[in-house]
Amino acid sequence: MRTITKLLFLLLLFLNTAYAQIEANVSPKEVELGEMVTYSLTISGEDITRPNIRRLCDSDVISTSSQTNMQITNGAINKNYTLSYRFVPQKSCVISPVEAEVDGKTESSNSVEVKVVPASVAKDLDFVLKLESSKKELFVGEAFDLTLTFKQRSDAEAVDSQFTPPELKGFWIKSESQPKRYQDSKYTITEIVYSLAPQRAGELKIPQAQMRIASRGSRASSWGDWIPTVKWKTYFSNELSFDVKPLPSGVSLVGDFAIEAIVEKSQIKANEAVNITINVSGEGNLEDIKSFKPEMDDVAVFDEKIVIEGNKLTQKIAFVADRDFTIPSFSLRYFDHETKETKEVSTKEIKIDVINEQVKEELVVKKEEAASAHEEHYAPSKEHDILTLVFIFIGGVVVGVVGMLYKPYFSSAKKSKEGSIKDPKILLTKLLPFKDDKDVCEIVEILEKNIYSHQKIEIDKKALKELLKKYGIN
Repeated sequence: MRTITKLLFLLLLFLNTAYAQIEANVSPKEVELGEMVTYSLTISGEDITRPNIRRLCDSDVISTSSQTNMQITNGAINKNYTLSYRFVPQKSCVISPVEAEVDGKTESSNSVEVKVVPASVAKDLDFVLKLESSKKELFVGEAFDLTLTFKQRSDAEAVDSQFTPPELKGFWIKSESQPKRYQDSKYTITEIVYSLAPQRAGELKIPQAQMRIASRGSRASSWGDWIPTVKWKTYFSNELSFDVKPLPSGVSLVGDFAIEAIVEKSQIKANEAVNITINVSGEGNLEDIKSFKPEMDDVAVFDEKIVIEGNKLTQKIAFVADRDFTIPSFSLRYFDHETKETKEVSTKEIKIDVINEQVKEELVVKKEEAASAHEEHYAPSKEHDILTLVFIFIGGVVVGVVGMLYKPYFSSAKKSKEGSIKDPKILLTKLLPFKDDKDVCEIVEILEKNIYSHQKIEIDKKALKELLKKYGIN
């Protein structure tokens, strides 16, 4: 009885498998690491909804294809759809059943297993991909170099290649070098160096990089001939793990820095701009340094964007005032990863003398006082005749009339002399408050080069005129 029951069970299992509407297969079922596998779904039915499969065995699907077959049995038409998905598994796994809608019903496939074995260890591989780091233990924000090396044997042919860089989640990418290529006795070697810095504390990992290589091959046809083919294989690099430690409280910079402030002059006229250049040099996360622009009472301060070139940071700041002032000290606090200490570097204060032209007023006052003293000691004689007084009166009237006629000319000439925008320095001072305007910024840069670097760059007069009109500058 038990034997009959067992046979019935096996028969039902066979029938269910034979008439299953979705069947899954993998080919090959066992591969070396880096080789490609094809996962196929054979679906029987008239109307199907294709499943959306993007990843298999925790690996991305590289390509997909489909094929439709039709069979006529006793006048009935049967359709079979074969959906194929190609991927490169990095470890052994079991692909779970996949669901799809077939003729209005949801059907499931069977599960299939893929076995991945280590790649054959050869003394001289045709292709090698490798990751190396200058540091394994570091602090948040501490810079380090990641070197990616790809080696290809001189006699190895590659029809095509596709490179997939490692995911750098949790790291700032400070820079990436151009590929450097050189040759040794056996290999053509290509290197790329990434400058990175960790964003957070804890254990961070850089996963494998991948290089897919297409090589020439051949296979036998059904007629016994050899047909040329192209075979793809993926080469993986090693993984890297990092132990990242947090910075001390209140510190956001790590490295070793030096700072200096260079002023072009320490004595200026009232409302004339004085420029300083702040330079920070050293190794560390320069990109985390914020603007040095200080807040100052009775002094207008204008800062330019920070510029970073290699291991040097530069920022220019302009100050405008009508009285003496002091440019404050600029400082940086950072953590020295070598000494494991928090350090601070700073510049010195810079005193600026502002010359106010009030000497003329003092001279006028003294002149008036001298005239009064002279009047006290001089008394006109009665001997002056009437004719002399008449001439003096007429001369005074003429001088007064002439003065009234030419007063606008002298007034405008004085204004032009004291504050004419034809003076590059005065024009620079009046344009600085509108430096956020891109067109103004370009003219300001030209003025600074002409004034402080003694260059002779022409300014577009038409554009300048429009800007002066736009901001009401005269």
